[in-house]
Amino acid sequence: MKKQIMKSLQVFSKGTSDAVKMGCFGFLKTMMFIFNGIIFLAGAGILAVGIWVKVDNNSIMGALQGLSGAPPELKQVLNVGYLLIAVGGVLMLLGFLGCCGAVRESRCMLLTFFVIILLVFIAEVAGAIVILVFKGVIQSLIAQVGVTVVDSIRKDYGANADVTGLWNTTMDLLKCCGFNNYTDFTGSPFVQTTSLYPKQCCQLQSCSQQNATIANVNGCYPALIKLFDSNSVVIIAVALGIAALELFAMVVSMTLYCQIKSTEA
Repeated sequence: MKKQIMKSLQVFSKGTSDAVKMGCFGFLKTMMFIFNGIIFLAGAGILAVGIWVKVDNNSIMGALQGLSGAPPELKQVLNVGYLLIAVGGVLMLLGFLGCCGAVRESRCMLLTFFVIILLVFIAEVAGAIVILVFKGVIQSLIAQVGVTVVDSIRKDYGANADVTGLWNTTMDLLKCCGFNNYTDFTGSPFVQTTSLYPKQCCQLQSCSQQNATIANVNGCYPALIKLFDSNSVVIIAVALGIAALELFAMVVSMTLYCQIKSTEA
């Protein structure tokens, strides 16, 4: 009688344990599906934006392509549309692999998902290290780009509608004036025609050179740096959050992979 009771308890314990494992397995599958579904939709959105940037001739990229005498490094900026398309495509692929791998319990898809996430995580860590180590080189590159941007302002602002509209939108958004300050507009077609500086460069209605000097509105580059500095905690928190999500995705995908492997065995 005692042996039968012990045997029954063992069977019940094993059944309970199996039920708990199946419950956890189902929960992980659901989380994997939802998480990667969001990634897939985000990738589709980014892909759509990238295609729009490359197709729309009036986009910001079209204005940047009008820059003359740009340094070779600036050409990388012009490929942002391709970058968005690539990022969107990778995210859609990840979302597809994660969703299908979880639903169909495909070890191949889950392993591929894990490897891609791992490579992205390593690339992000390497990129952060490069930014920290080569900070001076990056600042030098920005300085070179700034010279080209100022030349473009003095050549096209007031004459080229794309460049003029781009700078007006940027200055309105960041509450700034020029790349460095109001002197960037000296000699531009706008100043030569109107004898005035852009209204964003003054706190007064009539933006003469004297008023622009008195107002001394910050340039857009210093304003952008200030914006990043003031939101550095948020940026770091977002970066850490993304890293945590990537680690979570790797752990879940590998857990499902191992669980499916043990079930098949």
